[in-house]
Amino acid sequence: MGREVGRVAFTEEEYARFRVRLADCLAELGKVVARPGFGQVPSTLGAELELSLAGPDGRPVPVNAAVREGLGDDGLALEVARFNLEANLEPVPLRGRPFTELAAQASGALARITAWSLPRHGARAVPIGTLPTLTPADLTARALTDLPRYHALERAWARRRPAPFPLRVGEGEQGLLRAGSVAVQGAACSWQVHLTVAPDLFRPTYNAAQLATAPALAAAGNSPFPLGRRGGQESRIAVYEQGFGERAANGRGTSRPRVGFGHAWLRGGPLAAFEETVRGYDVLLPAVSSAGDDDVSPNGCPSLEELRLHVSTVWPWNRPVYDPLGHLRIEFRALPSGPTPLDMAANTAFLVGLTLSLAAEGRDVARELPFACARENFYRAARDGLRATLWWPSPGSAPRSHDAGALVAELLPQAREGLVTAGVDAAEADTVLHLLDRRTGSGRTGAWWQQRTLQALRRREEHARHAGRETTGRTATAPERDAVPPGPESGTGTRTPRRAERTGDGNTRVAGADRPDPLLGELTVRYAQLAEGASPVHTWNLPTFPRRSER
Repeated sequence: MGREVGRVAFTEEEYARFRVRLADCLAELGKVVARPGFGQVPSTLGAELELSLAGPDGRPVPVNAAVREGLGDDGLALEVARFNLEANLEPVPLRGRPFTELAAQASGALARITAWSLPRHGARAVPIGTLPTLTPADLTARALTDLPRYHALERAWARRRPAPFPLRVGEGEQGLLRAGSVAVQGAACSWQVHLTVAPDLFRPTYNAAQLATAPALAAAGNSPFPLGRRGGQESRIAVYEQGFGERAANGRGTSRPRVGFGHAWLRGGPLAAFEETVRGYDVLLPAVSSAGDDDVSPNGCPSLEELRLHVSTVWPWNRPVYDPLGHLRIEFRALPSGPTPLDMAANTAFLVGLTLSLAAEGRDVARELPFACARENFYRAARDGLRATLWWPSPGSAPRSHDAGALVAELLPQAREGLVTAGVDAAEADTVLHLLDRRTGSGRTGAWWQQRTLQALRRREEHARHAGRETTGRTATAPERDAVPPGPESGTGTRTPRRAERTGDGNTRVAGADRPDPLLGELTVRYAQLAEGASPVHTWNLPTFPRRSER
């Protein structure tokens, strides 16, 4: 999907030639999809794990190229910022124990990266949606990975929007930043899941994926601190959308965002999804393939290089994928990286199982819920996590709104049914979905743990300052109050939102947002150590320090 282009600058003639080739690819895809037997393959799951490299202070370490070269691992790809890597996992059959296998692969990749990079560069592999220690200064053009693809994207965006551009990561003045490079995408690491889908099932499955994404995202929040500010539970979503956003400029480009949830349900077959991508978005990387029209895979499917390259420069949260090996896939792009491989396996099981259940027997959820409701669900889930209010179809009546945590619990049996019907071992489905059930019931997502940990660290500072005043009589600077919103208490069944909990209180800046914050560094180090321990996030302890009354 993200193949190298080899060049940075292109001529207008090359843009025109690429558009012609792209139209040819689309026409050829229509013929391929219509072939008897195309895409009728056993279902598989694959995944791409994006991660950050962080040092002993929790700060980003820009050594991705050295790590990849040192490991000599073809499964590792260089991501947009110099401190990001992507581990491409081997696809596994959906039948059997796919989530255990994907978790094992992810664990192995993370361990190999850390084992090589820690002694040489002091850098650990950290699976997290947004590295808490990042500041705007870490994401300038100097942070861009030195590959022609990324420089070409940077150049293409310079044609489409002014620099620096606004980056809204929270509410109020402190939540509005300015960015000047697509390297800002280094603040958004995802766990991207690929599911093979037969052409005749593509439309209902794709629409089901769109609906299922919001409750899955609500349960998976792991990105509450974008660039030193406090954002939503999954602030990675907003960062990514704006980092690859664009405005019409100089008569070129389109005002439709290249990253987003979409604007309508899919109404046609799989070809319609690709037509939307080709006809709705102008070309960014017009690198015409040297392969001829007769370039085909061993099974006779054309490579369609231009189409695949163009699709890789449009980033919907659920993306159609054509593979010349002879099948179509849906790429689920909304889940965050981390906290652990077990957590990512649980998120995957819920999202995929719910998608399959919603699309069972050709059911098309587009008939049951206005698209605007599904879209609103997505952004509510990113902002509020398990405290979001989500719309859901109600057979025989109008859609109803639900508390996200309660809705996830209600949908878990459907997700299990979808998995078992698809051939996943019942014990496997029960094990991974139980992890999600425990996380949802306790409210202890990765975002919750990060927020509560920072709160505890600030309380420790307050205690130390108070003790210093009593000992020395000096007046200490008052700590920032309410540094993070309180999360749900472990084991509670009620989730009555306070205002700060619901909105993320983006008006309030995390202390030190314009420079590295030592407390966010300590938080990140604690997170990395716990992630390496592999226990799921709902079991992670919070830091404990003596309270004033315990002195």
